[in-house]
Amino acid sequence: MIDEKLEPLLEQVLHRNPGEPEFHQAVREVLESLGRVVAKRPDYIEHALIERICEPERQIIFRVPWVDDKGQVQINRGFRVQFNSALGPYKGGLRFHPSVNVGIIKFLGFEQTFKNALTGMPIGGGKGGSDFSPRGRSDGEVMRFCQSFMTELSRHIGEHTDVPAGDIGVGGREIGYMFGQYKRLTNRYEAGVLTGKALFYGGSRARTEATGYGNTYFTKAMLATKDQSFEGKTVVVSGSGNVAIYSVEKVQSFGGKVVAVSDSSGYVVDEAGIDLELLKEVKEVRRGRIANYLELKGAGGGAHFVKGGEGSIWDVPCDVAMPSATQNELTGKDAKTLVSNGVVAVGEGANMPSTPEAIRIFREAGVMFAPGKAANAGGVATSALEMQQNASRDSWSFDKTEARLAEIMQTIHDNCASTADEYGAPGDYVLGANIAGFVRVADAMRTLGVI
Repeated sequence: MIDEKLEPLLEQVLHRNPGEPEFHQAVREVLESLGRVVAKRPDYIEHALIERICEPERQIIFRVPWVDDKGQVQINRGFRVQFNSALGPYKGGLRFHPSVNVGIIKFLGFEQTFKNALTGMPIGGGKGGSDFSPRGRSDGEVMRFCQSFMTELSRHIGEHTDVPAGDIGVGGREIGYMFGQYKRLTNRYEAGVLTGKALFYGGSRARTEATGYGNTYFTKAMLATKDQSFEGKTVVVSGSGNVAIYSVEKVQSFGGKVVAVSDSSGYVVDEAGIDLELLKEVKEVRRGRIANYLELKGAGGGAHFVKGGEGSIWDVPCDVAMPSATQNELTGKDAKTLVSNGVVAVGEGANMPSTPEAIRIFREAGVMFAPGKAANAGGVATSALEMQQNASRDSWSFDKTEARLAEIMQTIHDNCASTADEYGAPGDYVLGANIAGFVRVADAMRTLGVI
C-alpha cells in the first residue's frame, strides 16, 4: 500500500506519463516503500524531492536512418533518457529490441538510478536504445545501424556527461561499432565514453560475467542469512544471454545444479545439470537458439526442449529461481507454482522480471527475494570499475576485478538488509533496496539545491 501522503505524487506520475505501464509499475513499487521514510523525513516531500526523482532530467528521441544489404533505406527510432545525475554522470545501458519505446526506457532509467546509487559508486542513472533488432541482420547491417545511431547519440554523451553500455541486443560487436563511430566523429580517443568494450581497447575483465556473477553473489549472501548456500540446491535460470550464462557458471562453482535455461523460443531442461560449455557454444559462438543445445548434446543426452507457449520455465521444480531474461517474465501464476514446488529463494538477474503479484506471493510465502535493482547491480558496478581503469590508463586482472565485484555485492546486500532492519521490516530486501537507493539520491539532490 502507498502512504496517503504519497498518493498524490503517484497520481501525478500516472497523469503526466500516460500509456507507460512499466514506468508506472516501477514508480509505484518504490513509492510503496517510502511511507516509513517520509514519516521520519517530511522534508523529502516539502522539497519536492520525490517528484524531482520521478521526472527525468532529459528525454531524447531521434530518427535512425540506415541502409540494409539490399540497398533499402530503413528507419528506426532511438532513445536516451538521462534520468538523474545527482551522484555522477548518467550511466546505463543501450537496449536494441523491437519492444523498446520511451516508456520502457524510462522504467529502466528510473530503476538504474537507484541501482547505481546502491553500488556506492559516483554514477547517476540513465538508459537508452532503439526498436532495432540485430537478430538476423548481417554484421554490415548492424555496423551501419550502429554508426547512424551513434551519429546522433554522440551529441549527448561523454565520459563526464553520460556513459552508455550494453544491454539486450547490444554486446561487444555493437559497442565496438558505436565506439568507432564516436571516435571518428569527435576525433578523440575517449575510452571512458562507453563501457563493455573489448579488452584490447579499454574494456574491463569480468565485465561480461559481472551481472550474472553479481546476482549469484547477492543471492549467496541472502541464503547465508538463513544458514543456507547453493551447495546441493537445484536452480532454474531464465534467459541464455550473458546474465544467464554467467549466473549458471557461478552457481555451478558454488555447488548448485542449474537444470533449466531459456530464450524467447522456449526452454531446455537438463536434469543432469546444464552443460555450461555446450550452452556457451550455442549462444556465444553460434548465436543460435536454445533448442540447438539438444542438437549438440545428441540423442539420449537426457535433456528435453519445451517450445514457447507450451509451458513456463517456472514449472520446473527448483530450490532457487533466477529470472534473468526480461521485465515481467515471472507472473503471479508462476510464483504460485514455484512456491508450491518448494522454492526458497529468488534472485532477479534482469530488470523488474517479476510482476507485482509475483513479488507479493513470494513475500507472503516467506521466500527470500532479491530485487533486481540490488541483485543485478554487478554489471553497472563493473562498468564503473571500467571507467575507473580508463581514467587512470590502467588494466586490472580478472581476479582483482572479480574480488572488487564480490566486495561491492556483499556491501549492497548488507546495506539493503540493514536498511530493512532500520525501518522495521527485517528480511525485506525490496523495501531495503528502495529506501537505501532513494535516500542516497535524495540527499545528494537536496545538497545540490533546486536544479
